[in-house]
Amino acid sequence: MANLDQVFHSLSDGTRRAVIAQLATGPATIGDLAQRHRMALPSFMKHIRVLEESELVTSRKLGRVRMCQLRPDALATAQGWIEQERRVWEARLDRLDAFVETLAAKEDARGTE
Repeated sequence: MANLDQVFHSLSDGTRRAVIAQLATGPATIGDLAQRHRMALPSFMKHIRVLEESELVTSRKLGRVRMCQLRPDALATAQGWIEQERRVWEARLDRLDAFVETLAAKEDARGTE
C-alpha cells in the first residue's frame, strides 16, 4: 500500500499531476509523457522516479522503450484520508451550525420579552 506522505508529496507538483492526468487515459512511453513538458529528460525522469516511489506509477522496459502506467489503487490511499477528514469537518460544521442556531434562538427569545 502506498505511503500517504509520499502520495501527497507526489501530488504536490504540477508536472507530476499532469503526468498522472496523462496516464489516466492509458499507459504511455516516457518519451510521450516528456514531450508535453518543457524540461530536459533527466529532470523529467526525476518526476517519474518520485511517482514510482509513491507507487502511483509503475514503469517497465519493453525493448528500448520504457512504458509507464498509472496505479489508481494508490490514489485510494489519499482519497480515503480526504474522505475521513471531510466527514470530521462536516460533523464539526454541523455542530457549529447548531450552536449558532441555538444562540440565535436565545437572542430572538430575549428580544420578544
